[in-house]
This record gives sequence, structure tokens and C-alpha cells, in this order.
Amino acid sequence: MIARPLDLASRLRPPPHGTGALHYVNVGLLGLFFSVFGSRFVLAPGLGVDFQLPQLSGARADASPTTSYIINVLRSGQIFTEDGLVDMGQLREWLKARAGRASRPALLIRASSGVTLSELVEIQGAAREAGFGRVLWGAEERGADLGQAETK
Repeated sequence: MIARPLDLASRLRPPPHGTGALHYVNVGLLGLFFSVFGSRFVLAPGLGVDFQLPQLSGARADASPTTSYIINVLRSGQIFTEDGLVDMGQLREWLKARAGRASRPALLIRASSGVTLSELVEIQGAAREAGFGRVLWGAEERGADLGQAETK
């Protein structure tokens, strides 16, 4: 009893009861906030700074518009759609869902320089099976400096 000579613990009020639910309400409101106002791009992987399209002579001559369905394929094998990162099975489902929306759907594949031809052919085959009439591969004009405007 030398450590507690005044016995203050017996004279304190007991902690209030019933405030435990308030913590659960706070956690629920935080969850609601992040689900409503959150973005699918927050903390999600994206295209890196080193993403470069392959260069091809005459790339601009064959350029044509698509029906705004664009996928990006990285050298590491990652496939990005407008809905985020997908694998090959999910890409097939995504392509089927998008092909039904347009009357003549066209797909643009923007593949990084290191993507193998076998991966591109597999993606193109999946797009054709899904119903895309045109599948285009993105490329940059060889020797063109796309970062600066042309000056005369």
C-alpha cells in the first residue's frame, strides 16, 4: 500500500458506458467516404515513365480512329484497360463486354517496345473472337520528335 497511499482509484468515476458504438459509426462513415469518393486509380499501378511505343516508318499514314477502346500492354506482361489492371482471362471478358456496345468496334493496342509478338497476336486473337472488326497496333513515326512542336 505504500505505492497507493491516497487510494485515488476508488474515488474516480467509472468510465461511461455506451460510447463503443460511436467508434463503429466512425469506421463505417470512413468506409463509406472512401468507397463513394475514392478513385480506382489511387494506389493503382499505371503506365511508367519508360513506356514507349515502337517506332515504324509510315506509322502516321495508316493512322485511323478507334471506338475509344484502348488497352496498354507493358513489357512485363501487364495489361491495362480503362478499368485498370487485368490478366488475359479478364481481358477476354472485358473485350466481349465492350464489343457489344458499338456497331463496328475497333480496338487500339498500345504495346511497349519490349512486348513480344506472341503476346500481341494472342491479344489480337482474343479481340477478334470477342467481335472487334478492326484491331490496330499503336506505333510512333520513326525519327519524329513528338515532344516538341514543329517550327518553321
